[in-house]
Amino acid sequence: MTSTFRHISFLILFFFLCKISFATDPHSFSIPENAIVNKLFLDIKVDFSSKIIRGKAKWIIQKTDTATTIHFDTKNLIIEKVTIDESELPWKFSFGRSDEILGHELIIPLQKQTTVVTIYYSTTPESAACQWLDPNQTAGKKLPFMFTQCEAILARTLLPCQDSPGIRFTYEANVQVPENMLALMSAENPQAKNETGKYHFNMSNPIPSYLIALAVGDIEFKPIGERTGVYAEPSVVEKAAWEFADMQKMLDAAEKLYGAYQWGRYDVLVLPPSFPFGGMENPRLTFATPTVLTGDRSLVSLIAHEMAHSWSGNLVTNATWNDFWLNEGFTDYFERRITEALYGKSFVDMEAVLGMQSLQQTIADFDSTPALQCLKLNLSGMDPDEGASDIAYEKGYSFLKMMETNVGRDEWDAFLLKYFSSHAFQTMTTEQFESYLRTELLSKHPGLEKKIHLHQWLYEPGLPDNVVIPVSERFNAVDDAEKKFIEGANPKSLRVAAWTTQEWLRFINEFPTDLSFEKMVALDSVFHFSKSNNSEIEDAWFLQSLIHNYAPAYPYIKTFLINVGRRKFLTPLYEEMMKSEEGKKLAMVIYKEARINYHYVSRETIDSIIEWKQP
Repeated sequence: MTSTFRHISFLILFFFLCKISFATDPHSFSIPENAIVNKLFLDIKVDFSSKIIRGKAKWIIQKTDTATTIHFDTKNLIIEKVTIDESELPWKFSFGRSDEILGHELIIPLQKQTTVVTIYYSTTPESAACQWLDPNQTAGKKLPFMFTQCEAILARTLLPCQDSPGIRFTYEANVQVPENMLALMSAENPQAKNETGKYHFNMSNPIPSYLIALAVGDIEFKPIGERTGVYAEPSVVEKAAWEFADMQKMLDAAEKLYGAYQWGRYDVLVLPPSFPFGGMENPRLTFATPTVLTGDRSLVSLIAHEMAHSWSGNLVTNATWNDFWLNEGFTDYFERRITEALYGKSFVDMEAVLGMQSLQQTIADFDSTPALQCLKLNLSGMDPDEGASDIAYEKGYSFLKMMETNVGRDEWDAFLLKYFSSHAFQTMTTEQFESYLRTELLSKHPGLEKKIHLHQWLYEPGLPDNVVIPVSERFNAVDDAEKKFIEGANPKSLRVAAWTTQEWLRFINEFPTDLSFEKMVALDSVFHFSKSNNSEIEDAWFLQSLIHNYAPAYPYIKTFLINVGRRKFLTPLYEEMMKSEEGKKLAMVIYKEARINYHYVSRETIDSIIEWKQP
């Protein structure tokens, strides 16, 4: 038993003895105040022929003396049998509550002395956490690939668990995969394939279920720093290692800001392009989209973001998905502090301006649903994925930036350092953070709480009038160039050679609504936007192409949407196409071919946008 395991076991027992209540999680059937999981021993086989994972989840549990049952979350799983105790005594089980979003409640009776529950199960083709890719959907085109995505409540489709961010556990896993493939998890990982296809994993720090991750494929490893490295398909790994060369510097900068990195190694796995997010902060192994591999390192702030989650999210975790901003707002703020340390304030200013523009657009989009504009959410009855908007990210960042401005960076940094260290491996609600902020900071500054409009920031829609509006001097030069072009200057005369992705995004996003077809042609012929290898630039240009009916870009839009599964890119393009009858036809043609390449998370969003009906 590791010291970490003993520590967390003691803490959980302490919680029960003191009858400390857990935050009520509307997205889990678990009842942790009665019986809670403590450690997982997972033993599974990954079968590519059937696209099924089969095995057993052995849970070490903690319970009160009066608890008679333990409750698990499941969805689209086949529960084959249940045993209890180390002797694996065959045991009964039943299903309780059922919900279209939440799945099925698995109820297992407990004896007074029960501390071990083992669940034999298998996934199904409908298990949404898993994406199975055929060889032609990978970079190498030779072997299939499988990866999981468990945030927010998809871990229950990978294994029976108490699928709440407020419940933490350690885990070990034995995973059997085909002999020519490498398996990786959010744990201590191998760096090369073995001859058996059998891999053992250990995560000694307690994590919530959404941070369980598994990937299997033709994968190689390349070290970057003493504690950092990159995994990817063989044809991608060198490119990824070059792109992420600053990872070790980022980690060093992060530790100087907010304390020691608690997870051992920090590695990144670059996934095939169907991955639905920019990145996922799985402990020790960030999953990343290949769309950040631009060849100029201009999008590596994504790595800084996922790395920052090692403190905000993984170390101190939102207790429920109603408190999602505590994960993402803090991480956006921390990300920009890391990138400022490495790339300078002018780089961060550009990122902040783009973020504010996106936030203002999100607030406008949520005009009819003002409750979704609040940092503290109420997502009961909803898929928590609906709360994953720029409100959590950019409004959360703006609140923290406002706090820094009002108390000074040095004092704010000291507060955050203490916040992370004093709440390490714990969960946090918005109300708990509010109380901690008052006690540790606001009490030292009489009158500050009223000045900062604390309640308005946390619990009310929109942006308070003390929001710090970011400004970028580098964008002034971009705006000047755009003005010259609009007034008739040849695109070739614009001084753009040193522009970064962020400057190009500013340029493209600011196109006037009446920009002519001829000017679109002129821009594309000089800058080759439709054929760009930069997905951020392509996505922005393709959106403008749809807005301005620039038909020459449509074949490239189709190729882009078929090959890229990142939801951030898909959503605005499909939304724009659905605004006209011709666009709807184009969207349907593309989606029929592209849908199979998208992960469940992206499919669910796009299905809703285009009102997709399965043929």
